[in-house]
Amino acid sequence: MTGFSSEAQTMSLIAFITVITVTLLLCVMTGPDRDDLGEFYTGYRSLTPVQSGLAIAGDYISAGTVLGTIGIIALLGYDGVTLALSTVLSLVLMMFLLAEPLRNAGRFTMGDVFSRRAQGPAVRIVTAAVTLTALLPLVVFQLAGAGDLLAVVLGFHADGFKTGAIVFLGLLMIAYAAIGGMKGTAFIQIVKTVVLLVAATAVALLVLERFDFSLPVLLDTAARGSGAGDAYLASGLQFAGDELDMISTQLTVVLGAAVLPQITMRMFTARSATAVRRSMSWAVSIVVVTCLLIVVIGFGAAAIVGHEVLVAGDPQGKTAFLMVTQAVLGTDPTTLETLLFTAVATAIFLTLLASVAGITLACANTLAHDLVAHGLRRRAALAPRTETAIARAAAAGVGLVALVIAAGARHLNLQALLILSFCIGASAVAPALVYSLFWRRFSRTGLLATLVTGTVASLVLTTGSNLVSGSPQAVFPDADFNWFPFTTTGLVSVPLGFLAGRLGTVLSERDRAGQRQRYEELEPAILAGTVDTTAGR
Repeated sequence: MTGFSSEAQTMSLIAFITVITVTLLLCVMTGPDRDDLGEFYTGYRSLTPVQSGLAIAGDYISAGTVLGTIGIIALLGYDGVTLALSTVLSLVLMMFLLAEPLRNAGRFTMGDVFSRRAQGPAVRIVTAAVTLTALLPLVVFQLAGAGDLLAVVLGFHADGFKTGAIVFLGLLMIAYAAIGGMKGTAFIQIVKTVVLLVAATAVALLVLERFDFSLPVLLDTAARGSGAGDAYLASGLQFAGDELDMISTQLTVVLGAAVLPQITMRMFTARSATAVRRSMSWAVSIVVVTCLLIVVIGFGAAAIVGHEVLVAGDPQGKTAFLMVTQAVLGTDPTTLETLLFTAVATAIFLTLLASVAGITLACANTLAHDLVAHGLRRRAALAPRTETAIARAAAAGVGLVALVIAAGARHLNLQALLILSFCIGASAVAPALVYSLFWRRFSRTGLLATLVTGTVASLVLTTGSNLVSGSPQAVFPDADFNWFPFTTTGLVSVPLGFLAGRLGTVLSERDRAGQRQRYEELEPAILAGTVDTTAGR
């Protein structure tokens, strides 16, 4: 069951080549016609709410979300479902709490949002550093798994092919980010989201059809196939009954997933506050539907494929989506069924490409706009043509660093990198955004304290978790320097991030009246969008 037919592999290869050709052409056609900052960073806010919603959902539904969550549900049942629900809840919180103020307060990057409250090069430099620290591990994680995944689909298992696949995908993501800019990568995300929805819906329906569309029968069969019995449908299988560890993980995902910079940068592309609300409504709806499909597919993998075969394919279950697709199609699929498998493989391939391209663009934007244009350069402003060129060069630099690390570390289990990104989002970015947008007294020192403390706490605590050492799923499974008792750092680092911001503000306030007055002047822009958001740049 772990091998795929030669016809399916051939069609998948043809589909991959077609996807690469079409998406590159799409980037060239929709990318900036000239070196204009507004066009490169926001696409001139030309996307409709539906298009923007599809792009936001595409950025949010990463390869880790699709493949990782399906695998966790297939292997661990209930705990995987709570992870999917936490993912949805994170975007819902973004929609109701942060989306509109973010759009109103920002221009191109998160550094623009923070500089509305606390100007100065230090804020820009620290923001760029936090953005890179949060996103570079995410790029490496997704690229490192791409080689193995393509090897499984296409049947080329040589180490050279896997390394070459990582390098090739890395070069593609550089091209997408540098050529397409915000609008080009948005259209790739739109295509990816549509293809993924169609493929996942088809597989989920086939799974349900296998069990006469009866969810109780599907769940009972999944529990038997999991090898865990009743524990599969109860909480605690993932964390061995440690409720605090489960709470820490859910807190990290809920607070961290939707505030990562590749998601927040999409808020700045909306035409108006009304448009961003409509875009987020579409995005949340799409993510909810996708997560429901993921849950059905995950349970179907446990019920139809079984725990032993899933683990044999990949210990973390990352190939569960492909394996359950093959299982429901049978050993002698028709041409139409082979096309469905090809669609699933293409959806996964597109998910990998679009996710890493969007993250690379977010890194390039903060390097060019926050670090170079406003952080390191303190005199004359950069010419738009120069800043755009720097952004494109930064995309190449970030992509090259990521693919070199991913190629060198592809033999390791890099799950810790994915978790680290969420931890930094929850512990540094989320507190800084909440304070900056809603707390009148929040000061420059408080902002810097929040960003630095949340990031450093996440880095330090993650090194002591069981994802780095002390477990078979760790980066270094043969070593044991595990001193932190939780899988994720959120239970400790999130309170530290909020506390640092409050203490930094309270202990450093020298001009409370001036700080309050500054926020009151900005409040109409942040909360209602009544002031030009380009002011103060």
